[in-house]
Amino acid sequence: MNTPATDPRAVVIRYVEAVRDGDAGVVRDSFADDATWHYPGDLPISKVWRGRDAIVDDFLGGMGPVLVPGTLRIELLGMIAEGDRVVAEWTSQARTVHGGTYDNRCLGIFTVRGGRITSVVEYTDTRHVGQVLFPGGDRPEV
Repeated sequence: MNTPATDPRAVVIRYVEAVRDGDAGVVRDSFADDATWHYPGDLPISKVWRGRDAIVDDFLGGMGPVLVPGTLRIELLGMIAEGDRVVAEWTSQARTVHGGTYDNRCLGIFTVRGGRITSVVEYTDTRHVGQVLFPGGDRPEV
């Protein structure tokens, strides 16, 4: 039986709540050193991000320049867990520096081992992401 510190469902909840609360230390601690995050599509951020630092600093942290500080809202809608895999659904909302409103529903398939997230595959409305976060098609400066 998994303990709360290593239970995959609890690890994902802790991660999502840390993103919601802006707790960068917990966000970083949630990932294994060699974790991957696959963000499909043809956006400037679409690729497989490899390693905790790339995920936290470049992928997740790279969204900061396009969002108005203090406007990000995350709500965890539900989860399904089986073994080391967790499917989580959440909403993300924020105002953008381009004057738009980001409002998206996301689904992530998380794999958790040893109390750390080892991989994520995220599905979301990439057309909305492109139109609202990258209206010129460029990647934000990190």
